[in-house]
Amino acid sequence: MHRQLFFLEADSTISESSPSGLEILLTSALVVAIVTGLFNWFLAFRRSREEERTRKRELYAQAFATYTEYKEYPYVIRRRNHEKPAEERIRISEQIRQTQERLNFFLAWTQVESNPIGNAYADLVSEARRRAGTAMKAAWEDPPITEDAHMSIPRSLVDLNGLQAYEVKYFKAIQDHLK
Repeated sequence: MHRQLFFLEADSTISESSPSGLEILLTSALVVAIVTGLFNWFLAFRRSREEERTRKRELYAQAFATYTEYKEYPYVIRRRNHEKPAEERIRISEQIRQTQERLNFFLAWTQVESNPIGNAYADLVSEARRRAGTAMKAAWEDPPITEDAHMSIPRSLVDLNGLQAYEVKYFKAIQDHLK
């Protein structure tokens, strides 16, 4: 009997120190909740980061589209309607003003967003203003195109080839920033 009593005492000691089924269940539930919470936090963080990257990519693309719009004005001016010179002058100059406004917005925005991107965009816009601006001035001084045969404008009149290096620099700065 003495042996049985020892085992009973030993069993009662073991049962008091070992976790009950309820404790194991609660501990397991707590661990699962913590792991699930961390996983959900990670997914939300990742989604938020992707949304931010998408927003930036869209704005960088809009900045580039505005630059592209600006560099097209030498062609727009040369192809203006010769039958309504005053109306065309007002229409085109208003378009240029709106484009300049958006260029200035994107110059400020890219600089605030990232110095390397802002500097690359500023260089791009500056060079576009120099090259396209010169071509616009010449286009205003020349008579508008009046025949379909003249719609293809030679590079001798509008040469924007030097802008590609600035475009590459801008895109490289964006790629580096979004990595």
